[in-house]
Amino acid sequence: MSVIELEGVVKRYRSGEETIEALKGVDFHADRGEMVTVIGPSGSGKSTMLNMIGLLDTPTEGTVRLDGRDVTDFTEDELTEERRSTIGFVFQAFHLLPMLTATENVELPSMWDTKHDRRDRAVDLLERVGLGDRLGHTPSQLSGGQKQRVAIARALINEPEILLADEPTGNLDQDTGRTILEELTRLKEEENIAIVAVTHDEQFVEYTDRVVRLVDGVVQS
Repeated sequence: MSVIELEGVVKRYRSGEETIEALKGVDFHADRGEMVTVIGPSGSGKSTMLNMIGLLDTPTEGTVRLDGRDVTDFTEDELTEERRSTIGFVFQAFHLLPMLTATENVELPSMWDTKHDRRDRAVDLLERVGLGDRLGHTPSQLSGGQKQRVAIARALINEPEILLADEPTGNLDQDTGRTILEELTRLKEEENIAIVAVTHDEQFVEYTDRVVRLVDGVVQS
């Protein structure tokens, strides 16, 4: 069974007097232990599709299933709870808090959960991404590649089933981007999670299990 599935998903937006159809009957799925890369030109609907997969938006038509459960008509509170427990996000701009250490940044998404102390997992994740000697460093003391590794560790802190990566190598040079891709590939297998990456970076094709091409809101492959 797929971790996440879109079936016949259509998304329309109103822009003044015009209706824009960003997604046109998209079918998509991702399984545990699989990396799927979504590639397409600007304006193709990639960000809208990622928002659907990440339960940040709801379709105009179609169905969204998470672990086989239809979550299309969930309330905002229900979707928020699903995101917290099931989905990790990695962004191009890192989004680390400058006043917090690497460990504190990784712990941040789990701080709402007072039942579990995630400090040990935060340290373990940072060690696994090669930052065991940077636990107490703030973002200003880290390179771009190190910041992205912190962001990846943070996305994994709540043991998600899906990791969504929005242009995760976009702010990195080619060699550092390749290192991040190697980390994602290894963590995908260790954590048995589905990774869905939206990117313009052709390097992803070498590491991904499957490529989905989106053009004008339609899946081409």
